[in-house]
Amino acid sequence: MVVIRDACAADAGALAELAERTFRDTFGAANTDEDMDAHCAENFGKAPQLAEIANTEWCTLLAEEGDLLIGYGQLRWSSAPGCISSTRAVEIYRLYVDARWHGRGVAPMLMTSLLERAATGDTDTVWLGVWEHNPRALAYYRKAGFREVGEHSFMLGGDAQRDIVMSLALTA
Repeated sequence: MVVIRDACAADAGALAELAERTFRDTFGAANTDEDMDAHCAENFGKAPQLAEIANTEWCTLLAEEGDLLIGYGQLRWSSAPGCISSTRAVEIYRLYVDARWHGRGVAPMLMTSLLERAATGDTDTVWLGVWEHNPRALAYYRKAGFREVGEHSFMLGGDAQRDIVMSLALTA
């Protein structure tokens, strides 16, 4: 049975490994090794994961099957791009599921948990950025009710890439 739970400091090493593996699986074939290596070195080691877990402006949720970490999602309370009209928005910063678990309902479980967590705060809008060349994610977010509202740049190593910004209004 898949369980969704909050990450703790003891999860940082396993999360770092999952985060890098899922990121490389998702984007590695479409990007240079140099850009992938630079991005992963900066974002997916144990130290960055510890910092994100400890940050009170972040929420990191893990999906587990038994002792196996199979996915994760993160919320980040920070400034939203100008195309987001709400001043009370939260970002789904990351949502990744191990490729072996695609199509098994893990992403919807994580999404539901992230949206429930977002709704417990003083938040009325959830937004995210998704790479324009990631049709699987774009389709998933549209199906989940997100709509395209703009774009912003995402730096992958030295490569500025175009992300589609999508948002979802939370209802009371």
